[in-house]
Amino acid sequence: MHIRFFDEADRPFLRTLYLAARRHNWTWLDGDDWQLEDFDAVILGETVLVAERDGHRVGFAAVLDNDNFLHSLYVDPDAQGQGVGSALLEKVQSRFSSTGALKCLQQNQAAMDFYLKHGWRREAVGESEQGKYVLMHFPLATRASGNGRR
Repeated sequence: MHIRFFDEADRPFLRTLYLAARRHNWTWLDGDDWQLEDFDAVILGETVLVAERDGHRVGFAAVLDNDNFLHSLYVDPDAQGQGVGSALLEKVQSRFSSTGALKCLQQNQAAMDFYLKHGWRREAVGESEQGKYVLMHFPLATRASGNGRR
């Protein structure tokens, strides 16, 4: 697995991956209005990391570095459960300069379990266009002690 920075040549494939991953994982939402171009708005102004395996793009993460905020982490549905998300998350966590944060849709139980397994902690609940979300934190002390890496 190779994690690297986004290049403009990645855009067409990552647009498709983003749309496919949302349709696959967010089954409780009506995705009829989702478009390939939604990806462009999601990553605007963010640092994007791309996961490649055997020369194929299999996932991406988008981070607001100044805020230590993981805004997006998506894995190709055909590559889920194969360590892609964990590799991306570990790379993101290694970039944090203080406690990391993310918002996870409450109905996305698989994602909630994934982040909890990696040492993230629930902090608060809020409401978004897609439904309720959980604000989660990743304290740097978790990374330093090795907790959460099971």
